[in-house]
Amino acid sequence: MSTLNAPKVQTVLDRLFVASAEQENSPPAWPAGFSYQTSSAQQRADVMSGEYMPISRQAGDLLYSLVRASRPERIVEFGTSFGISTIYLACAVLDNGAGHIFSTELSVAKVEAAHRNLLEAGLADKVTILGGDALQTLTDVPGLIGLALLDGWKDMNLPVLKMLEPRLAAGALIVADDSSFETMADYLHYVRDRANGYVSVSFPVEDGMEVSCWTGG
Repeated sequence: MSTLNAPKVQTVLDRLFVASAEQENSPPAWPAGFSYQTSSAQQRADVMSGEYMPISRQAGDLLYSLVRASRPERIVEFGTSFGISTIYLACAVLDNGAGHIFSTELSVAKVEAAHRNLLEAGLADKVTILGGDALQTLTDVPGLIGLALLDGWKDMNLPVLKMLEPRLAAGALIVADDSSFETMADYLHYVRDRANGYVSVSFPVEDGMEVSCWTGG
């Protein structure tokens, strides 16, 4: 049986998806004067530290399948949030019998919450959560990266990808969530231009996912 179907894993995922759905029906109010467009990444993370912003269950199944099929030894995740996507990745790593995930998150509150959720699911030993700016925390990830999930602030996806490129293994998969968002335009233009070293395909899960294969430039 897949770890993804284990009762303790499904219990955590069910709780998080229910909480996320309830939040969508009653979204929290942002502080007076806060502007998403003009705020820094850290300011956004602090203000939105209670917001889930998860992948969908279908997107989670896609992530699990990609990791099982590609069997990466090293996975990088940009944007841990409450750890929903991290749980899907960790289940696949455990079922593969090898690999480790390095995830990064700006919000201190979310780092702590994600760690608790991974502990409850029995997957914490498969994940290292790095607190802070991804452009700094991910510079020290050792070895070649076989798969990267980009699910942080969308305007940061391209800078993070370019920073990771020298350490991508040949054939590495880059998965970017929310590809239907307007703020993904620059990123999509880059990975869909084969001159930049990618073969890229859009998957029709909720809000879209762009899956790109690094061909080595």
